[in-house]
Order: sequence, then structure tokens, then C-alpha cells
Amino acid sequence: MDVYQQQIIAELTAWQHKMLKRPSFLNSISKRMQKRINAIIPEKVHQAITATIKQMIRGVLFGSKHTTSNPEPFDSLMSKEMAVMQKIEFYRNTAAIEGGVTGAGGLLLGLADFPILLTIKIKLLFEIAALYGFDINDYKERVYLLHIFELAFSSHEHRRNVYLKMEDWEEKKKHLPDDIHQFDWRNFQQEYRDYLDLAKMAQLIPIIGAPVGLIVNYRLLKKLGITAMNAYRMRIFSVNDRFQS
Repeated sequence: MDVYQQQIIAELTAWQHKMLKRPSFLNSISKRMQKRINAIIPEKVHQAITATIKQMIRGVLFGSKHTTSNPEPFDSLMSKEMAVMQKIEFYRNTAAIEGGVTGAGGLLLGLADFPILLTIKIKLLFEIAALYGFDINDYKERVYLLHIFELAFSSHEHRRNVYLKMEDWEEKKKHLPDDIHQFDWRNFQQEYRDYLDLAKMAQLIPIIGAPVGLIVNYRLLKKLGITAMNAYRMRIFSVNDRFQS
């Protein structure tokens, strides 16, 4: 094992501990408050939002696979991850520019940021999966993409549960249903919406909307990129360990 792999395993181990960390007292209070707010919202509204996000993401999931090319093989993990980090930087800058433009455009453009940013995030995940050598045409790999998305944009409590679903994925994916409609879209959209509410609402405020949109989008893509890298590292080293044992 070379020095770079040793460094990566140390980073991965620290990230895994973070994913498994129990929610703090403040996190738990915040989550309970959010649940109460969601309980007040009429069921028809929840159903409408869930259906909208489900269709949006399904569209992006099945569209992005046709616009993501298979990269040339890499000669080392380091060169592979350098390509991944370059891709993350490109999408971070793209999201930042998009957030600044929509944030400067008032309420209507600010609302348009949601589907545009969602598309950028999913597209980044497809690019990262392809660079790490995973088959994005496989439906079960797209489920893994959704779990990465959840890890990045969920409460502490939900994040831990999602992480446990992703451990030993090569075995667990054998038991997945064959229909993506059976994915838990309700929980997915609530966690994502709750996570983004405060930060993205500020983007709709005149004058400060542009800088807020730029900074928030840049940070969101950075977090998504780091989460994806570690999620795929976990699978790479898990497979290697299995072969070596």
C-alpha cells in the first residue's frame, strides 16, 4: 500500500466515524421541531412536493446517464482522484455562478435555482461514479447515487441510517427491489428540503440574494463532492479487503 492510499484510508476512517456519530442534543431538538412543522403541512402538499421531486430526479437520473462519457482507465488511485477533484471544482464553480445569477434575479429566478441546482448535483454524482469506474447504467448504482445525495443533505439522525444501508453495498444491492418507485421518496424530499430551507430562503432576499446564492451553492457542491469521494472509497477498499482476506 502506497503513501497516498494510507492517507486516503485515514481520511475515509475519519469520515466513517463522522457518519456514524449520534446526533447531538441540539441536532435532536432541531429535528423534532422540523417534524412538528412538517406535521402541520397538509398531506396533499407533502404528496405534491414528493411527486414533483421524484419526477425531477428520475428525469435527471435517466437523462444524465446519456450525457456522461466513460473515462479512459487510470494508472493509479491518485490520478483517478485528481480527475475527480477537477470535476468537483468545475461543478462547484458552475453552481456558484448559477446561484449568483438566480440570486440576483429576484423571487422568480431564485425559485428557478432549485431544479437547476438539483440537476447540477446529480450530474456531478454521475461524473464521479464514472470516474471511479462504476456502471452508471446499472439501476442499483443509481440508487447508490441517491444514497450519497441523502448522506450529504440530511439530518444527523437520517444520515446515520442511510450510511448503514450503504455499508457492504455489494451484498446489500443484491436485495434491492427492481423498481426505483419503491425508493423512499417521501423521506428523501423531506430531508433535502429541511436541510436547504434556511440557506436557500436567504437567496430570495433582494440585494443579498446574489452573494448568498453564490456562496451557498459553492459550499453545497463541495460537501456533495467530498461525500461522494468517500462513499466510493469505502466501496473500493471494501472490495480490496475482501479480495485480500
